[in-house]
Amino acid sequence: MIKRCIQLAYNGLGTTYPNPMVGCVIVHEGKIIGEGWHQKAGEPHAEVRAIASVKDKSLLAESTLYVSLEPCCHYGKTPPCTDLIIAHRIPRVVVGCTDPFAKVAGQGIEKLRAAGCEVTVGVMKDECLLLNKRFFTFHLKKRPYIFLKWAETADGYIAPATKTELAPVWITNAYTRQEVHQLRSTEQAILVGVGTVLADNPSLDTRNWYGKSPLRVIIDPQLRTPNDFKVWNDQVPTLFITDKKTTQVTNKQQTEIVTINFQEDVPQQVCDILYQRNIQSLIVEGGAYTLQQFINANLYDETLIYRSDVEFGSGVKAPRR
Repeated sequence: MIKRCIQLAYNGLGTTYPNPMVGCVIVHEGKIIGEGWHQKAGEPHAEVRAIASVKDKSLLAESTLYVSLEPCCHYGKTPPCTDLIIAHRIPRVVVGCTDPFAKVAGQGIEKLRAAGCEVTVGVMKDECLLLNKRFFTFHLKKRPYIFLKWAETADGYIAPATKTELAPVWITNAYTRQEVHQLRSTEQAILVGVGTVLADNPSLDTRNWYGKSPLRVIIDPQLRTPNDFKVWNDQVPTLFITDKKTTQVTNKQQTEIVTINFQEDVPQQVCDILYQRNIQSLIVEGGAYTLQQFINANLYDETLIYRSDVEFGSGVKAPRR
C-alpha cells in the first residue's frame, strides 16, 4: 500500500513547494476505502483528503492508514494530521519514512503512539526518501536539490566553435526540448551563466509545456546582459547574481540583483542565496564553464545528459565529471 501512496504523491510534483509530496491510503479488511494526496501548500494534506474520501467514517476505527511520510504534528497553514488520525480513532498507521522538518522529526510518530496507535515505520523507506529528494536535501543539506543538465553531440561538444545567429544551436529534437520544458515546470529555479545568455538570448521558461516557469538565475558578474534581452522582460521571476551594484531594475517587479564575492566559492554562494529564498530545486543548464564549476565543487545531485547523433567536429567541449 505504500507503493500506492507513492504513486498518489507524485501527482503533486511541482505544485506542493515548499511542502513535501505525500500520498495516503486507508484500508479496511483488505479493501481500499480512502485515498488522497497533498496537492498544494496551504491546502489539505494527504491524510486529510484520504479521511475525507471515506464514505462510512465508522470504518476508520477498524482501519489501517498508510502514508508515505510521517504525519505532521504542528500547526502551520493547516491543523496537525496526527490530531485528525487520533480523533477518528484509527488504530494502525504505516509510515514510509520520517520527516526531517524540525517541527516534525519523529514527534508525529511519538504523538500517535502516545495516543495508543500502533505505528510501523520504514516500509519502502528508500522509495519514500527518493520521492521527496528535493525536500530532504533542502532540510538536511541546507541547499536546493541540484540537477546538472546539458545536451551533447556524438563527438562530445555542447556548442559549435562559431555561430551566426543569436539563438541556441539545437543538438536535440523538438520532443526532447518539450521534455526539458516539462522538467522546468516541476522545478523551482533554473540557472545559466552570462556566456549562455549572450550567445543564445534564452527565455528560460516553460513555453512548450503547461506549468509555472521556474525562477531564472543568471550569473553575470559585470551585468553585461543587454537590457533588451529576454531575461530582462520581467515576465518571470529573475535573479541576477553579480559583483556590480546597480539601480538598473528599480522599475521591475519580478527582477532582483544580488551581489556576491566572485573571489570565493560561487556555487556555494548561489546555494546559500537560494536556500534563503526557500528554493528546494535547481536546474543548472550551462554553459560549460558554469556546469564545470558545480561539478568541481561537488554541488550536484543528478546529471541529465541528452546525447544525439549530431557531430560538430570542434567547438565547446562537454563538462567532465
